[in-house]
Amino acid sequence: MNIPKNVFNGSALVHRLLFNKYGLVFFVFFVWMLFFDSKNMFVQHKLSKQIKALEQEKREYVVKYKNVLKEKHDLNSDIEKFAREKFFMHKENEVVFILK
Repeated sequence: MNIPKNVFNGSALVHRLLFNKYGLVFFVFFVWMLFFDSKNMFVQHKLSKQIKALEQEKREYVVKYKNVLKEKHDLNSDIEKFAREKFFMHKENEVVFILK
């Protein structure tokens, strides 16, 4: 079997693949999906960054939510303590000193 020497040449291989009808269709499809499609790689990268930012924001809101739940529990369990600390309320005949 005689194999021509230029078959393994890089430029001949590229030329043969690009001008083959299947290779040409694949190349056009690849370029289309990479740059011109509505979901191209640039859009995917942008959406990926946006997802990461939203996940970070979600984690922050979960922490804030847990803090609010704790504060709600504290408020429901000891209303007098909450009123004294937040609104500086006091009982009759009682003197309150505020230290800062």
